[in-house]
Amino acid sequence: MKRRTILTGIGAAGLAVGGTALVAPWQARQAPLLPPIGAAGAQATEAPEVVEMVLGDADAPVTVIEYASFTCHHCASFHQTVLPLIKENYIDTGKVRFIYREVYFDRFGLWAGMMARCAGEDRYFAVVDRLYETQRDWVQGEPATVAENLRRIGRSVGLGEAELEACLSDGDMAQALINWYEGNQAEDNISGTPSFIINGELHSNMNYPDFAEILDAQVAAAE
Repeated sequence: MKRRTILTGIGAAGLAVGGTALVAPWQARQAPLLPPIGAAGAQATEAPEVVEMVLGDADAPVTVIEYASFTCHHCASFHQTVLPLIKENYIDTGKVRFIYREVYFDRFGLWAGMMARCAGEDRYFAVVDRLYETQRDWVQGEPATVAENLRRIGRSVGLGEAELEACLSDGDMAQALINWYEGNQAEDNISGTPSFIINGELHSNMNYPDFAEILDAQVAAAE
């Protein structure tokens, strides 16, 4: 399966995959990731904490870390076709602890991550599902259009206008998320999305049968 390749230097003016420049709707994303949607927030004395977003039992024998971007088509496909089966058969049954880590190819993906986190840990994965289900719709258009699309998604999960504006204009959190993402990417040697760390071992995107085979082996080894 093809997957999207991560490039170093997320603030670079040009983004390309496989040496070919990205085309619409990605053309609007050639500016650096910062600043966020609104004006930068007030200077913080300490960097905001970035919380890991987790599904499943903390004591599960297998830990899966997914690296994914909200603007990655292959990530959307995984979340719509493969993850529901993993959740039903492994996460909900206590076999797998699943950690979702955001990758930021562009400012649209960063904005989506900030908005999803504004919804809080209890609603985060519901927003993630909605972002992937409607990816083809909300990524279309100029930055102002995408920003409003994300606000609309935020309102649909109960976020108010003031809450959304404060969240999406929080420059300190935007920078903290970028630093967190870059640190994770370097530590786990992530070069494309979606990528998976399964009990410490790096894997590329795969279909459900292949994923299940690896998980079954890991569960059996832990017993």
